[in-house]
Amino acid sequence: MSQPVNRVFSGVQPTGNLHLGNYLGAITRFVEMQRSHDCIYCVVDLHAITQDRAVWGGPERLAHSTYEVTAAFLAAGIDPTKHIVFNQSRVPEHAELAWIFNCIARLGWLNRMTQFKEKAGKDRENASVGLFAYPNLMAADILAYRATHVPVGDDQKQHLELTRDIAQKFNNDFADSIRDAGYEDGFFPLPEPLIVGPATRVMSLRDGAAKMSKSDPSDLSRINLRDDADQIAKKIRKARTDPEPLPSETAGLAERPGAANLVGIFAALAGCSQDKVLSEFGGAQFSVFKPALAELAVEKLSPIGAEMNRLMADKAAIDEVLKDGAERAHAIAEPIYREVRKIVGFLV
Repeated sequence: MSQPVNRVFSGVQPTGNLHLGNYLGAITRFVEMQRSHDCIYCVVDLHAITQDRAVWGGPERLAHSTYEVTAAFLAAGIDPTKHIVFNQSRVPEHAELAWIFNCIARLGWLNRMTQFKEKAGKDRENASVGLFAYPNLMAADILAYRATHVPVGDDQKQHLELTRDIAQKFNNDFADSIRDAGYEDGFFPLPEPLIVGPATRVMSLRDGAAKMSKSDPSDLSRINLRDDADQIAKKIRKARTDPEPLPSETAGLAERPGAANLVGIFAALAGCSQDKVLSEFGGAQFSVFKPALAELAVEKLSPIGAEMNRLMADKAAIDEVLKDGAERAHAIAEPIYREVRKIVGFLV
């Protein structure tokens, strides 16, 4: 079976309004990666339902969010004709391979997953089995395509390590069957983390110490990708900072989270370093810096929001992209999963 040298898999959950943090932290990297890799981008709707319905919003909201994430991919510049864009639930190999991985992974491995502890909170006994086991589904997402690289942030490194552990244990547990099938070096690759430059960590506009989040009750805390120019400018103007002027060097941002956040956003949108931003604005008051940031943000983000709105007005066209992507994804995953079934001993 042929295997691309540089096959990338990554996914985004459809659980609500996409914001600037999603764009700078993930989507811009997806756009960049398609220049050098064979990319599979997935709207992971199976993952979305692992938490309470209040989090994912029910069937109508889930469908809407799936379209919206896809619209963001397309509006930001992902090319669905050269790469694959689809929603996870349309390709059954994800869930079927995840069951096999449920039988490969160990409880102790999953008990160490910090994201489960964070999402389940104090009432872990009331968390869904899906939330506990979803790292196994994440491993299946990646290995269903025998992907070699996965872009990961700090919060996903542990899950990629688990994916590698599952792949290694599968290769060890079924070593004889794998060799008999003609695979000398194991069946599943051990996917590597893909670093495409530092991801921008975008914090709340109301609290520079907290991550920008769609669950924050204040809409002023985030810039939504579908915000218009006036909303973008207003939110930056009202962003919480401090009374001091901007420093001339990045070291001066260490104890100033609000200032550091805005400088980081400016640098990411401008495609330059924070040092360069401060070389231009060091010593300036926020009354000077905020209008410049607002102008830049409107210039960069308004076209994306406008294109998302245009796409969302024609969901049938988005659905065609997702259906086509699912067919192409299935064409890759189905023969891989058929080999897995043979290796395990299932009748094909």
